[in-house]
Amino acid sequence: MLGVSIAGLLALPHRIGQDEQSQPVAGSLPPLVVNAPQATPPPLLANGRPQVMPLPESQAVWHCEVVVVGGSLGGIAAAAHAMRSGATTCLIELTPWLGGQISAQGVSAIDESRLMSTTGAFSQSWVDFKGLLQEQVVRLPHWASLSQARTVAALNSCWVGRLCFSPQAGAQAAQQLLQAASVSAPGSQWATSTAFKGAEFDDTGTFITSILAVRRVPQRLDYLPEGLFSRELGQWYGWQSNEQFEKQPLRLQAPPGKRLIVIDATDTGELVAWAGIPHHMGTESRTETGEIDAPHKANPDCIQAFTYPFVLAIHNDNGASLKVLSRLQPDYSRQEHQREYSMKHHPMFQGPHNFFNYRRIVSNTGNNPFYSTPAMGDMTVVNWNRGNDWTWMNPPLLLTGSQIDASGQRQNWQGGLATIALRSAQEHALLFAQWLMQTQAQPRFPLMLVTGSGSPMGTTSGLSMVPYIREGRRIVGRKAYGQREFMVQEADLRKDLSGGRDFNRTAIAVVHYAIDLHGCRYRNWEASEEATSAPVPEARVHPTQIPLESLIPQGVDNLLIGGKGIAVTHIVNAVTRIHYSEWSIGAAAGATAGWLVTQAPPNLAPAAIVSRQRMPELQTYLTSQGLRWYW
Repeated sequence: MLGVSIAGLLALPHRIGQDEQSQPVAGSLPPLVVNAPQATPPPLLANGRPQVMPLPESQAVWHCEVVVVGGSLGGIAAAAHAMRSGATTCLIELTPWLGGQISAQGVSAIDESRLMSTTGAFSQSWVDFKGLLQEQVVRLPHWASLSQARTVAALNSCWVGRLCFSPQAGAQAAQQLLQAASVSAPGSQWATSTAFKGAEFDDTGTFITSILAVRRVPQRLDYLPEGLFSRELGQWYGWQSNEQFEKQPLRLQAPPGKRLIVIDATDTGELVAWAGIPHHMGTESRTETGEIDAPHKANPDCIQAFTYPFVLAIHNDNGASLKVLSRLQPDYSRQEHQREYSMKHHPMFQGPHNFFNYRRIVSNTGNNPFYSTPAMGDMTVVNWNRGNDWTWMNPPLLLTGSQIDASGQRQNWQGGLATIALRSAQEHALLFAQWLMQTQAQPRFPLMLVTGSGSPMGTTSGLSMVPYIREGRRIVGRKAYGQREFMVQEADLRKDLSGGRDFNRTAIAVVHYAIDLHGCRYRNWEASEEATSAPVPEARVHPTQIPLESLIPQGVDNLLIGGKGIAVTHIVNAVTRIHYSEWSIGAAAGATAGWLVTQAPPNLAPAAIVSRQRMPELQTYLTSQGLRWYW
């Protein structure tokens, strides 16, 4: 049932205690909290890779030719296309829902290139998946004006794009996608509520031999995620069973006598970070990349803002939502949070391009989203850059390599994230919900935060299960296209800049969008080194091919990247992070992995596809799988 059920979650605010380990961060009041540091981190193994310890005995061993770490939007595309290749495929996902940004991260409003939409340039694979999304049945609450079960297509009416839907419908579609694809690959398996814990390598440290994970099974049948990931992270990643979860250690490895290809499709680059694979975080400097709009200095803290979306409904809950939110005691004052909030001159309910219809996921009337007024019972996902975007780098979200070492996470991986950053973002989102209800609700348009069992976000707080991650760790590629360490760069995207390269020879996907940066800053306005001049509209960006080289990391020969973590600069990530880009990259990674294990010459490594002149075969195969790598 739907209702406000966050009172217990907000009654006891977290406060930084003297027993928490910390280190100073510029411009920050709260210190950075990581796991208790060890005086001397254990050495790496002889192969140069970390050792998971303690390592519980696996309760289950899955045999897989392709392993996808992360059930993100790119991850489900990767797994589906690997299975369609006939490869026995396994996928693990941290949250209870498959789909990443369309489900557990709450961004269930599809952002797409207008040029691609008007020219019909999307891959058939993506078109089919959007069709599956529209078929999903959404069960509505008893107070909604419509009957309690309608399809996404019947409820869809938003103006951010052409398709908005409940995140729960995104999770349903992702599950159905994998079920349908698995028919082509008997023995394939996937598991939600399963945390990545590490990997094992061969003696050279260049081949992954197994992936280690821990699966959690709720002890209670009525368990719901809180949507307060900063509090849940430790329980989700821990090895040990507790009163909330039974834990099951899991090992994923190749079938006897067969090879293994691994895809890191996590949004933060968990496998990349844990294994110490070369990568970038934050902004690169102009000297480093030659990009005209790059900052003068690099700043690894400056990743794009991350966000906890939530759903508001036009419904009178007699002030219950506001009463609960008033109990929240944030680390920073309400006034400091509220200074960040702005409607940006958009009307809330009435008038053209109103706020509520922007990402409306339930429309009771199906009226024109651009000009019409929403109705009682309508619902909208809130993902607003002057609202619930968390831009502050005090502390930054992603732990650095030295912080991972100090926290002991090379041995006992816990996600590689700063819990204070997660908590601050949660508070910022909840306070934005409160601010909207206090400043924008009207007698004709009462507002309620939608929470609880059956709610679109599926959490007790009403926030997404985990935040929407726009940018994580991005790999450094190998030598290619005139670079010693390959990255797709700003000039490769822009129509009005010289120096762009032609990637057609090794292209595996094509993407297009505005350079849409959601920036970073420090609380006290120290220099952020953000690429502030980089954003440009879609009209100044040409469709860009993604080369195979951007999916291949340094130092590991059976690993591909299947999402946001490919070899691109911070500026280019603003294009490659959106829904269709992530889908296309993940699908290409999965199809490539499937081709390698089912059709390519024996033991052909991803990095050898180009040098052995196998790209034409791969590109033909991608086309046969309904993927577009050409414009």
